Amino acid sequence: MSGFPGLANCHSHVFHRALRGRSVGGDTFWAWRDQMYAVAGVLDPDLLHDLAVATYAEMRLAGIGVVGEFHYLHHGPDGVPYDDPNATGEALIAAAREVGLRICLLDTCYLAAGFGRPVEGVQRRFSDGDAEAWALRVSDLAARHAGADDVVVGAAIHSVRAVPPGQLGTVATALPEAPLHVHVSEQPRENEDCLAATGHTPVALLADAGAWTPRTTAVHATHLTEADIATLGDARAYVCFCPTTEAELADGVGPSTRLRDAGARLTLGSDSNTVIDLFAEARAVEMHERLVSGTRGAWSAAELTEAATRTGYASLGFAPDLAGADASTLRDSVRLAGAVEPLWAATAADVEPPKDLPYEADEIAERMRRAVAAIWGRV
Repeated sequence: MSGFPGLANCHSHVFHRALRGRSVGGDTFWAWRDQMYAVAGVLDPDLLHDLAVATYAEMRLAGIGVVGEFHYLHHGPDGVPYDDPNATGEALIAAAREVGLRICLLDTCYLAAGFGRPVEGVQRRFSDGDAEAWALRVSDLAARHAGADDVVVGAAIHSVRAVPPGQLGTVATALPEAPLHVHVSEQPRENEDCLAATGHTPVALLADAGAWTPRTTAVHATHLTEADIATLGDARAYVCFCPTTEAELADGVGPSTRLRDAGARLTLGSDSNTVIDLFAEARAVEMHERLVSGTRGAWSAAELTEAATRTGYASLGFAPDLAGADASTLRDSVRLAGAVEPLWAATAADVEPPKDLPYEADEIAERMRRAVAAIWGRV
């Protein structure tokens, strides 16, 4: 056995885990989104909790010590808040605590179906009506968990298409000391729509709103201009790549080395949880760069380990005490079987099960089977 730091999964949509194996047809990102909305429409806090327990337990088995949960499933199916307006967020926090996983709950503002378009259908579950109402709700949630060593409540802008330009600044400043995450330029159509509506790229529009700071993470950042790259680098922003999801959804390959060279800091995420293996995500950054550049060795094992551990922890607000100078001292360190060079050789299957995980692997698999069956029984 060899030791390895606990891993930071910086971008997760836990309810997407129910889609694994069901969205492999020859369609587009936007067709996949329709299927995802169908799942989102049937979840309640209890069912979300059950799915999250199983998924977060899978993450612990894969050596993950902290997750950034990008959470926008806020309200009831008709858009009416639950008796506790933060019921679904609390369900996710409870699930993470049940399996011993640290969580940065990235409470996400989602107010529009696109530029100039109100939310419709299942999107009503995502919306608080305006950014001020969202900020009041998330501030209450943050106050409940202030001082916890296993929970950080952060903020997220779903995307520039889902938050009107005039309200971006409210979201960006609602929790001024907490992490701020945002989906940006995952698909070319997002860029095209943003340019048509505002005359700016998504990165530039967010810059005008004051969103880019050293506490901000740009998720995906796939289709960027050189000016976009410079903006993220100058801000010392984090950029979270999710290569297995970006490949599964045919998003494209982001400019990882140009972002690094500009000053941005790489982190990694499992996103749709089609795969839960941060070793695979880290390797894929280098492998994708090889495919587009025709050269090897753009990313070293040390750089990718840093992205998957210390930098990831910091981007989720668990720093500096939980992500100190030596990543091997993280409380969430794991034991690996057989890997000579873990970053290049290990997989999630090489991780020794954590001794404090309350469920065996077989029970986790059964919990997942039951949760997924219950969800699809309602779709």
